[in-house]
Amino acid sequence: MSTAPKFALVGAGVIGKHHGMVMGQLPGQVDLVAVADVASERAEALAAERGGTPYPSLDAALAAQEIDVVVVCTPTGKHGEVAIAALEAGKHVIIEKPAEITVARTDEIIRAQQKAGTLVTVISQHRFDPATEQTLEAIGKGELGRITSGIASIDWWRGQSYYDSGGWRGTWELDGGGALMNQGVHTVDLLVAALGRPVEVFAYAGTLAHERIEVEDVAVGVVRFASGALGVLHATTAAYPGLSARLQVHGDRGSAVIDNDQMAFFHSTPVGVAPSEMMMGGTQAISAGSGDTAAAANPGQLSDAHRLQYLNFLGALSGTEKLRVDLETNRQSIAVITAAYESARTGKPVAL
Repeated sequence: MSTAPKFALVGAGVIGKHHGMVMGQLPGQVDLVAVADVASERAEALAAERGGTPYPSLDAALAAQEIDVVVVCTPTGKHGEVAIAALEAGKHVIIEKPAEITVARTDEIIRAQQKAGTLVTVISQHRFDPATEQTLEAIGKGELGRITSGIASIDWWRGQSYYDSGGWRGTWELDGGGALMNQGVHTVDLLVAALGRPVEVFAYAGTLAHERIEVEDVAVGVVRFASGALGVLHATTAAYPGLSARLQVHGDRGSAVIDNDQMAFFHSTPVGVAPSEMMMGGTQAISAGSGDTAAAANPGQLSDAHRLQYLNFLGALSGTEKLRVDLETNRQSIAVITAAYESARTGKPVAL
Protein backbone atom coordinates (compact mmCIF):
# COMPACT_ATOMS: atom_id res chain seq x y z
CA MET A 1 0.00 0.00 0.00
CA SER A 2 1.28 3.47 -0.92
CA THR A 3 2.61 5.63 1.91
CA ALA A 4 2.43 8.77 -0.26
CA PRO A 5 -0.12 11.43 0.75
CA LYS A 6 -3.52 10.79 -0.81
CA PHE A 7 -4.73 13.53 -3.14
CA ALA A 8 -8.21 14.50 -4.35
CA LEU A 9 -8.43 16.69 -7.46
CA VAL A 10 -11.52 18.90 -7.68
CA GLY A 11 -12.21 20.24 -11.17
CA ALA A 12 -11.34 18.11 -14.19
CA GLY A 13 -11.22 20.83 -16.82
CA VAL A 14 -8.17 22.16 -18.65
CA ILE A 15 -6.17 23.17 -15.57
CA GLY A 16 -7.29 20.06 -13.67
CA LYS A 17 -5.85 17.92 -16.45
CA HIS A 18 -2.58 19.81 -16.13
CA HIS A 19 -2.43 19.15 -12.39
CA GLY A 20 -3.14 15.50 -13.09
CA MET A 21 -0.18 15.46 -15.46
CA VAL A 22 2.06 17.06 -12.81
CA MET A 23 1.01 14.45 -10.24
CA GLY A 24 1.86 11.78 -12.80
CA GLN A 25 5.42 13.19 -12.83
CA LEU A 26 5.74 12.42 -9.11
CA PRO A 27 5.37 8.63 -8.89
CA GLY A 28 5.58 7.32 -5.35
CA GLN A 29 5.29 10.85 -3.93
CA VAL A 30 1.63 11.56 -4.74
CA ASP A 31 -1.27 9.09 -4.65
CA LEU A 32 -4.23 10.46 -6.63
CA VAL A 33 -7.20 8.62 -5.14
CA ALA A 34 -10.15 10.83 -6.19
CA VAL A 35 -11.21 13.11 -9.04
CA ALA A 36 -14.33 15.21 -8.48
CA ASP A 37 -16.28 17.24 -11.03
CA VAL A 38 -19.93 18.19 -11.43
CA ALA A 39 -19.60 16.94 -15.01
CA SER A 40 -19.30 13.21 -14.40
CA GLU A 41 -17.85 12.45 -17.82
CA ARG A 42 -14.90 14.78 -17.17
CA ALA A 43 -14.19 13.22 -13.77
CA GLU A 44 -14.40 9.74 -15.27
CA ALA A 45 -12.08 10.61 -18.16
CA LEU A 46 -9.41 12.18 -15.97
CA ALA A 47 -9.59 9.38 -13.39
CA ALA A 48 -9.21 6.80 -16.16
CA GLU A 49 -6.13 8.62 -17.43
CA ARG A 50 -4.42 9.55 -14.14
CA GLY A 51 -5.87 7.20 -11.53
CA GLY A 52 -8.30 7.49 -8.67
CA THR A 53 -12.05 7.14 -8.41
CA PRO A 54 -14.42 9.68 -10.03
CA TYR A 55 -16.94 11.52 -7.83
CA PRO A 56 -19.60 14.16 -8.47
CA SER A 57 -18.37 16.41 -5.64
CA LEU A 58 -15.69 16.89 -3.01
CA ASP A 59 -18.19 15.95 -0.30
CA ALA A 60 -18.78 12.60 -1.98
CA ALA A 61 -15.05 11.98 -2.26
CA LEU A 62 -14.42 12.90 1.39
CA ALA A 63 -17.23 10.59 2.50
CA ALA A 64 -15.82 7.65 0.57
CA GLN A 65 -12.04 8.05 0.75
CA GLU A 66 -9.21 8.76 3.12
CA ILE A 67 -7.77 11.99 1.72
CA ASP A 68 -4.82 14.10 2.88
CA VAL A 69 -4.64 16.86 0.26
CA VAL A 70 -7.32 18.56 -1.85
CA VAL A 71 -6.28 20.27 -5.11
CA VAL A 72 -8.72 23.01 -6.17
CA CYS A 73 -9.02 23.47 -9.96
CA THR A 74 -12.59 24.77 -10.24
CA PRO A 75 -13.49 28.13 -11.84
CA THR A 76 -11.86 30.90 -9.78
CA GLY A 77 -15.08 32.12 -8.19
CA LYS A 78 -15.61 28.64 -6.71
CA HIS A 79 -12.12 28.30 -5.22
CA GLY A 80 -13.09 29.61 -1.80
CA GLU A 81 -16.04 27.34 -1.15
CA VAL A 82 -14.10 24.23 -2.16
CA ALA A 83 -10.96 25.20 -0.26
CA ILE A 84 -12.90 26.08 2.89
CA ALA A 85 -14.84 22.80 2.76
CA ALA A 86 -11.55 20.94 2.50
CA LEU A 87 -10.02 22.92 5.37
CA GLU A 88 -13.06 22.35 7.57
CA ALA A 89 -12.53 18.64 6.93
CA GLY A 90 -8.95 19.03 8.19
CA LYS A 91 -7.24 18.62 4.81
CA HIS A 92 -4.21 20.32 3.31
CA VAL A 93 -4.99 22.32 0.16
CA ILE A 94 -3.37 23.32 -3.12
CA ILE A 95 -5.31 26.07 -4.96
CA GLU A 96 -4.83 26.95 -8.61
CA LYS A 97 -4.19 30.67 -9.06
CA PRO A 98 -5.57 33.03 -7.97
CA ALA A 99 -6.79 32.00 -4.53
CA GLU A 100 -10.11 33.82 -5.04
CA ILE A 101 -11.58 36.77 -6.92
CA THR A 102 -11.53 39.28 -4.04
CA VAL A 103 -9.35 40.06 -1.04
CA ALA A 104 -12.31 39.52 1.30
CA ARG A 105 -12.94 36.01 -0.03
CA THR A 106 -9.23 35.24 0.14
CA ASP A 107 -9.32 36.32 3.79
CA GLU A 108 -12.12 33.81 4.40
CA ILE A 109 -9.82 31.04 3.20
CA ILE A 110 -7.01 32.40 5.38
CA ARG A 111 -9.26 32.31 8.46
CA ALA A 112 -10.32 28.74 7.66
CA GLN A 113 -6.68 27.74 7.21
CA GLN A 114 -5.69 29.33 10.53
CA LYS A 115 -8.49 27.44 12.26
CA ALA A 116 -7.59 24.14 10.59
CA GLY A 117 -3.85 24.49 11.13
CA THR A 118 -3.13 22.71 7.85
CA LEU A 119 -1.02 23.77 4.86
CA VAL A 120 -2.35 25.82 1.95
CA THR A 121 -0.38 26.84 -1.11
CA VAL A 122 -1.55 28.78 -4.16
CA ILE A 123 -0.03 27.90 -7.52
CA SER A 124 2.52 30.59 -8.37
CA GLN A 125 4.82 28.31 -10.29
CA HIS A 126 6.83 31.07 -11.93
CA ARG A 127 8.43 31.86 -8.57
CA PHE A 128 10.22 28.55 -9.11
CA ASP A 129 11.59 29.46 -12.55
CA PRO A 130 15.41 29.71 -12.61
CA ALA A 131 15.19 33.25 -14.03
CA THR A 132 12.94 34.37 -11.17
CA GLU A 133 15.14 32.74 -8.55
CA GLN A 134 18.24 34.39 -10.02
CA THR A 135 16.56 37.80 -10.02
CA LEU A 136 15.16 37.56 -6.49
CA GLU A 137 18.49 36.28 -5.17
CA ALA A 138 20.30 39.25 -6.73
CA ILE A 139 17.75 41.65 -5.21
CA GLY A 140 18.16 40.00 -1.81
CA LYS A 141 21.93 40.38 -1.98
CA GLY A 142 21.66 44.02 -3.02
CA GLU A 143 23.27 43.36 -6.40
CA LEU A 144 20.60 45.35 -8.26
CA GLY A 145 20.97 48.17 -5.74
CA ARG A 146 17.94 50.19 -4.81
CA ILE A 147 15.01 48.86 -6.83
CA THR A 148 13.55 51.84 -8.64
CA SER A 149 10.93 50.49 -11.04
CA GLY A 150 9.39 47.45 -12.66
CA ILE A 151 7.12 46.54 -15.54
CA ALA A 152 4.71 43.60 -15.69
CA SER A 153 3.45 43.14 -19.25
CA ILE A 154 1.25 40.35 -20.59
CA ASP A 155 0.72 40.75 -24.34
CA TRP A 156 -1.50 37.82 -25.23
CA TRP A 157 -4.34 36.97 -27.59
CA ARG A 158 -7.48 35.00 -26.78
CA GLY A 159 -9.95 34.45 -29.60
CA GLN A 160 -13.67 34.89 -29.09
CA SER A 161 -13.94 31.09 -29.10
CA TYR A 162 -11.88 31.00 -25.88
CA TYR A 163 -14.46 33.08 -24.02
CA ASP A 164 -17.35 31.24 -25.64
CA SER A 165 -15.92 27.84 -24.62
CA GLY A 166 -17.21 28.06 -21.04
CA GLY A 167 -20.14 29.92 -19.56
CA TRP A 168 -17.99 31.10 -16.63
CA ARG A 169 -15.25 32.64 -18.75
CA GLY A 170 -15.31 36.39 -18.94
CA THR A 171 -17.70 36.81 -15.99
CA TRP A 172 -17.06 38.81 -12.84
CA GLU A 173 -18.78 36.18 -10.70
CA LEU A 174 -16.62 33.20 -11.67
CA ASP A 175 -13.59 34.58 -13.54
CA GLY A 176 -13.17 37.53 -11.20
CA GLY A 177 -11.78 39.66 -14.02
CA GLY A 178 -10.21 39.36 -17.42
CA ALA A 179 -6.71 39.85 -18.79
CA LEU A 180 -5.32 41.14 -15.51
CA MET A 181 -6.89 38.65 -13.08
CA ASN A 182 -6.89 35.53 -15.23
CA GLN A 183 -3.89 35.86 -17.51
CA GLY A 184 -1.83 38.52 -15.72
CA VAL A 185 -1.86 37.31 -12.12
CA HIS A 186 1.41 35.36 -12.42
CA THR A 187 3.37 38.33 -13.76
CA VAL A 188 1.79 40.69 -11.20
CA ASP A 189 2.86 38.18 -8.54
CA LEU A 190 6.45 38.36 -9.78
CA LEU A 191 6.35 42.18 -9.81
CA VAL A 192 5.25 42.13 -6.16
CA ALA A 193 7.91 39.55 -5.30
CA ALA A 194 10.58 41.81 -6.79
CA LEU A 195 9.39 45.27 -5.71
CA GLY A 196 7.89 44.53 -2.30
CA ARG A 197 4.71 45.73 -0.60
CA PRO A 198 2.32 47.64 -2.90
CA VAL A 199 0.59 50.67 -1.36
CA GLU A 200 -1.37 52.39 -4.15
CA VAL A 201 -2.76 51.59 -7.62
CA PHE A 202 -4.20 53.68 -10.45
CA ALA A 203 -5.52 52.01 -13.60
CA TYR A 204 -7.69 52.08 -16.71
CA ALA A 205 -9.41 49.06 -18.27
CA GLY A 206 -11.50 48.36 -21.34
CA THR A 207 -13.15 45.65 -23.42
CA LEU A 208 -11.97 46.44 -26.93
CA ALA A 209 -11.65 43.27 -29.01
CA HIS A 210 -14.20 40.77 -27.66
CA GLU A 211 -17.95 40.40 -27.37
CA ARG A 212 -20.25 38.80 -24.79
CA ILE A 213 -17.83 39.21 -21.88
CA GLU A 214 -18.25 41.34 -18.77
CA VAL A 215 -14.56 41.76 -18.00
CA GLU A 216 -11.65 43.63 -19.53
CA ASP A 217 -9.43 42.45 -22.35
CA VAL A 218 -7.03 45.39 -21.83
CA ALA A 219 -5.83 46.89 -18.55
CA VAL A 220 -3.04 49.37 -17.86
CA GLY A 221 -1.99 50.86 -14.56
CA VAL A 222 0.70 52.06 -12.21
CA VAL A 223 1.60 50.78 -8.76
CA ARG A 224 3.42 52.64 -6.00
CA PHE A 225 5.36 50.44 -3.56
CA ALA A 226 6.25 51.04 0.08
CA SER A 227 9.92 51.37 -0.85
CA GLY A 228 9.13 54.24 -3.23
CA ALA A 229 9.62 52.05 -6.29
CA LEU A 230 7.10 52.48 -9.12
CA GLY A 231 5.60 49.71 -11.23
CA VAL A 232 3.75 49.58 -14.53
CA LEU A 233 0.99 47.07 -15.31
CA HIS A 234 -0.07 46.11 -18.83
CA ALA A 235 -2.28 43.09 -19.44
CA THR A 236 -4.23 42.23 -22.56
CA THR A 237 -5.81 39.32 -24.38
CA ALA A 238 -6.28 41.61 -27.38
CA ALA A 239 -2.71 41.65 -28.77
CA TYR A 240 -3.01 39.61 -31.96
CA PRO A 241 -1.46 37.13 -32.63
CA GLY A 242 -0.16 36.98 -29.05
CA LEU A 243 3.31 37.88 -27.82
CA SER A 244 4.91 37.24 -24.45
CA ALA A 245 4.62 37.69 -20.71
CA ARG A 246 7.47 39.92 -19.60
CA LEU A 247 8.83 41.21 -16.30
CA GLN A 248 11.39 44.01 -16.08
CA VAL A 249 13.06 44.93 -12.79
CA HIS A 250 15.36 47.94 -12.60
CA GLY A 251 17.68 49.17 -9.87
CA ASP A 252 20.56 51.61 -9.58
CA ARG A 253 23.13 48.78 -9.71
CA GLY A 254 21.51 46.40 -12.18
CA SER A 255 18.47 45.23 -14.11
CA ALA A 256 16.76 41.98 -15.05
CA VAL A 257 14.33 41.19 -17.87
CA ILE A 258 12.42 37.91 -17.89
CA ASP A 259 10.58 37.12 -21.12
CA ASN A 260 8.32 34.05 -21.34
CA ASP A 261 9.97 32.61 -18.19
CA GLN A 262 13.48 32.91 -19.64
CA MET A 263 16.14 35.44 -18.68
CA ALA A 264 16.37 37.83 -21.62
CA PHE A 265 18.74 40.28 -19.91
CA PHE A 266 20.56 40.32 -16.58
CA HIS A 267 23.15 42.75 -15.24
CA SER A 268 24.16 43.11 -11.62
CA THR A 269 26.93 44.74 -9.63
CA PRO A 270 28.27 42.67 -6.74
CA VAL A 271 28.20 44.34 -3.34
CA GLY A 272 31.54 45.99 -2.67
CA VAL A 273 32.15 46.72 -6.35
CA ALA A 274 31.48 50.22 -7.64
CA PRO A 275 29.22 50.31 -10.72
CA SER A 276 30.77 51.88 -13.79
CA GLU A 277 30.04 55.57 -14.01
CA MET A 278 27.99 56.33 -17.12
CA MET A 279 26.31 59.58 -18.09
CA MET A 280 23.95 57.63 -20.32
CA GLY A 281 23.59 53.89 -20.67
CA GLY A 282 22.45 51.18 -23.01
CA THR A 283 23.07 47.49 -23.50
CA GLN A 284 25.92 48.30 -25.87
CA ALA A 285 27.73 49.97 -22.96
CA ILE A 286 27.59 46.87 -20.77
CA SER A 287 30.36 44.34 -20.79
CA ALA A 288 31.18 41.47 -18.53
CA GLY A 289 33.90 42.15 -16.01
CA SER A 290 34.47 44.28 -12.91
CA GLY A 291 32.13 41.96 -11.05
CA ASP A 292 29.25 42.61 -13.46
CA THR A 293 27.24 39.93 -15.24
CA ALA A 294 25.92 40.64 -18.70
CA ALA A 295 24.17 37.33 -19.34
CA ALA A 296 22.21 34.80 -17.37
CA ALA A 297 23.49 31.35 -16.59
CA ASN A 298 21.82 28.75 -18.82
CA PRO A 299 19.56 31.30 -20.55
CA GLY A 300 17.88 28.57 -22.58
CA GLN A 301 17.08 26.39 -19.58
CA LEU A 302 13.43 25.43 -19.42
CA SER A 303 11.74 25.37 -16.04
CA ASP A 304 9.85 22.47 -14.54
CA ALA A 305 8.05 24.97 -12.36
CA HIS A 306 4.73 23.26 -11.53
CA ARG A 307 6.51 20.11 -10.45
CA LEU A 308 8.97 22.15 -8.38
CA GLN A 309 6.13 23.87 -6.55
CA TYR A 310 4.53 20.50 -5.84
CA LEU A 311 7.88 19.25 -4.49
CA ASN A 312 8.11 22.30 -2.23
CA PHE A 313 4.60 21.61 -0.94
CA LEU A 314 5.48 17.96 -0.29
CA GLY A 315 8.64 19.05 1.48
CA ALA A 316 6.64 21.41 3.69
CA LEU A 317 4.17 18.60 4.35
CA SER A 318 6.99 16.37 5.60
CA GLY A 319 8.63 19.17 7.56
CA THR A 320 11.82 19.26 5.50
CA GLU A 321 11.18 22.57 3.68
CA LYS A 322 9.55 25.91 4.28
CA LEU A 323 6.43 26.54 2.19
CA ARG A 324 7.46 29.17 -0.34
CA VAL A 325 4.04 30.35 -1.53
CA ASP A 326 1.22 30.76 0.96
CA LEU A 327 -2.17 32.48 0.96
CA GLU A 328 -0.77 35.77 2.25
CA THR A 329 1.70 35.85 -0.66
CA ASN A 330 -1.09 35.46 -3.22
CA ARG A 331 -3.30 37.93 -1.34
CA GLN A 332 -0.98 40.80 -2.26
CA SER A 333 -1.31 40.10 -5.98
CA ILE A 334 -5.10 39.87 -5.69
CA ALA A 335 -5.10 43.17 -3.80
CA VAL A 336 -3.18 44.88 -6.63
CA ILE A 337 -5.49 43.49 -9.31
CA THR A 338 -8.78 44.22 -7.52
CA ALA A 339 -7.50 47.72 -6.67
CA ALA A 340 -6.78 48.23 -10.38
CA TYR A 341 -10.38 47.28 -11.16
CA GLU A 342 -11.70 49.63 -8.50
CA SER A 343 -9.52 52.45 -9.83
CA ALA A 344 -10.71 51.79 -13.39
CA ARG A 345 -14.33 51.97 -12.18
CA THR A 346 -13.92 55.15 -10.13
CA GLY A 347 -11.20 57.01 -12.02
CA LYS A 348 -9.30 57.47 -8.76
CA PRO A 349 -6.17 55.96 -7.21
CA VAL A 350 -6.84 53.22 -4.68
CA ALA A 351 -4.80 52.86 -1.48
CA LEU A 352 -4.03 49.34 -0.33
